[in-house]
Parts: sequence; structure tokens; C-alpha cells
Amino acid sequence: MSDLGYIAAVLLGVIQGLTEFLPISSSGHLALTQDWLDLQPDSPPMLLFDILAHMGTLIAVFVVFARPGTRFLGRLIRESSPSWTGKRHGWRIVILAVAATIPTGVIGLAFKDTFEAAFANTVSIGAGLIVTGTLLGVLAKVPRGRRGWSRFGWLEAVLIGTAQAMAILPGISRSGSTICVAAYMGWRRRWAAEFSFLIALPAIAGGTVLKMADTYALPSDELARIPWGPVVVGSVMSLFAGILALNLLLGAVRRAKLHYFAPYCWVIGLIVLLSSL
Repeated sequence: MSDLGYIAAVLLGVIQGLTEFLPISSSGHLALTQDWLDLQPDSPPMLLFDILAHMGTLIAVFVVFARPGTRFLGRLIRESSPSWTGKRHGWRIVILAVAATIPTGVIGLAFKDTFEAAFANTVSIGAGLIVTGTLLGVLAKVPRGRRGWSRFGWLEAVLIGTAQAMAILPGISRSGSTICVAAYMGWRRRWAAEFSFLIALPAIAGGTVLKMADTYALPSDELARIPWGPVVVGSVMSLFAGILALNLLLGAVRRAKLHYFAPYCWVIGLIVLLSSL
């Protein structure tokens, strides 16, 4: 088993940031890269790195969506006023986002061991990447949706949340699966992307909390041996790479070019499957 050095940390941070938001599966790429670098995912340095890298990508969401997020919060505040006479679309979106998060949390916790075992199975990773590529490829044949927030209901929220839960499996992209499912149901793709990242916040935060629990359970002598320099540098790289990836993804969504990522997922998935034989 290799130690986490600066080069490996930078590489993992960039991969985490880019693949967390691009529809090519961060979990699959990280599992493959850690295996290639001979790093132990359950080691104290990697557990801490995973926590800080996910915090970096979480901050990236707030940075990229700072302006629309501020407007959305302002609307929620106005809708909370007793003098508000219009429809409360903002709070309706929040409630539906909570509804979408419930299946993610329930499935994630119920099958936690199964999902974790899949990270050590390269066949599962390869298959997951092919599934992601197929989801993206089919999207090229789906007409652009016209449905807006007013026609978004509980069933759609639960289906999108279930798609996000399935993306816990390595190789299946969270952003790709949630945006594709929303687009299949006729959503406008820009709104599908925005809702995808709205429900990503609790999902990423929840996964980070679970990793923190694993880290707190470690003996103090193991925590003392953590290479803080590479861990911090890698997490900072995940932040900047995440900002870049988010902007690239939003551009691809606006131009209806998300399916361009499908061939990449197919090729990498096939390589992983063939190398597992």
C-alpha cells in the first residue's frame, strides 16, 4: 500500500472535482484511481481526504450558484411573509427537494454495505460506467422538455431521488442520472440541472457526515500520522476543479450536448470490464 503524497493528492483532488459534476461518475473514477495508485480507501489519510475533497466540491456548488441561490433565498423570505399574495413556488420546490432526498437517504443507508462492497469490484464499476453512457446516449434522442416547476409533482421528485440513490454505486453518475431522468420526464434541462444540484447538497453533505463518523472512530495514533499537507492541497484542488466542471456541465446542458459524454463512459467502461477478465 502506497502513502498519500502530494502528486497523488493533487491527481485525486482534480479527479474528484471534475467527475463529481461532469456526468462520468466520481465514485467510479476515484475507486479506479485509488486502485491504480495502490491507496487503501479505508486508511485514515484517505478517509480524511475524502471528507475534505467532498467539502471542496460542496463549496464549489455554493460558488457557482451564488447568484441564483441568493435570488432563491430572497424569494423564500418574501414567500414567508404574511403579506405575500402570490403562489409559493419557492417553498414548493424546497418541499419537493426534501421528498427527492428521502429515497436517496433510505436506499443509501439500507444498502450501505452493498454499495461499499461495489467499490472493490471493478466489474461493477465498468458496468456502471456503461449504464451511465447509455443514459446519456438515450438523452440525445429525447426532445427538449417544456415542463416547468408548476408541473413538477411528488412522483417526479421520488423518481429523481431514486436515480440519485442508484448513483451511489460506483460508475453511475449522480448528475448524469438525475438530469437524464428529469429530462426523460419532459423537464426543461436547465431546470433539471438546477434541481439536480439542489438535491446534491444534502446528498454530498450526508455522505461527508458518514465519512466523518468513520474518521472519528479511528485511534488517535492513526490520526496523528495523517499527512495533512497533501490532504489539504488535494481538497483545494477539488474545489477549483469542481467550479470548472460545474460550469462545463451547465454549458453542456444549455446546448443540449450532455450526450457527448456517453462515448467516454462506454470506452472507459469497456476497458475496465476487459481488464477485469
